[in-house]
Amino acid sequence: MSTHNDGPRPCMAIADQQLTLDQVQAAMKAMMDQAQATSDTPVCMAIVDASGNMEAFAKMNNARVFTRRHAVRKAYTSAILGINSGDWGQNMSNIGHSVGENGDPMVTYEQGGVTIIKDGSILGGIGVGGIRGHNADEELAKVGLAAMVL
Repeated sequence: MSTHNDGPRPCMAIADQQLTLDQVQAAMKAMMDQAQATSDTPVCMAIVDASGNMEAFAKMNNARVFTRRHAVRKAYTSAILGINSGDWGQNMSNIGHSVGENGDPMVTYEQGGVTIIKDGSILGGIGVGGIRGHNADEELAKVGLAAMVL
């Protein structure tokens, strides 16, 4: 017997499409070009698919391990939760919870991860780490998202 609750929920829609190599490469190039032109600190960027699996990663010279890891975690968080990483952190704070309560050590609350969505389906996430300034990582991730021309 089926009920109205048997179908997939909108936040868990399975994408009929996947990111293409051209989309991923366009995003990485746009972000790296922007970072090299504007950032005075080493930047890292990552793109993952809807399951959080790595599609691409790039780093500027002298990027620290911490920055590398956080770029990946931001992309992962945005992809698997379907919400930008900074927004997720704010939501958790609003209800009095910490990110550590998620049970997934890859989930982060820091701004810099954006969800890749097309036609209501999550295709993946983009994560950026290393830029100084309020929401600067997220702004660079959005440059990559725009370059995908979804």
